[in-house]
Amino acid sequence: MTAFTDAIDDLFADPNMAVAVTYQGSPVRALVRRPDRDVEFSDITVHTSSALFEIRRRDIPAPQAGDIIHHDGDSFVVQGEPRLDGERLIWNIDTRPA
Repeated sequence: MTAFTDAIDDLFADPNMAVAVTYQGSPVRALVRRPDRDVEFSDITVHTSSALFEIRRRDIPAPQAGDIIHHDGDSFVVQGEPRLDGERLIWNIDTRPA
C-alpha cells in the first residue's frame, strides 16, 4: 500500500465525508455530490437534479451504464461510462434519478 492509498481509505472511512450506499445490491462507501444542473435545449433551460458518486475501484471493479445505486431512500441509474480518476483508484459515476 502507498501513502496515497492509505489516505483514500481514511477518506472513505470518515463518516463526515463518505456515506453508505447500495450498488447493485452490494453495500459500499461512497463520496456523494448532488449538484443541480441547468440543461439547455434551444431556447429552453431545464433545471435538473443529479448525483455524482465516487466509489473505490476495489469495491466495484466494473460499473456499467444502467446499474442502480440506492442512497438515502432514492434510487439512481448510472448514465454514461464511469471514469477512473488519475490514480485509477476511484470511479467517478454520473447518475440520474431512477
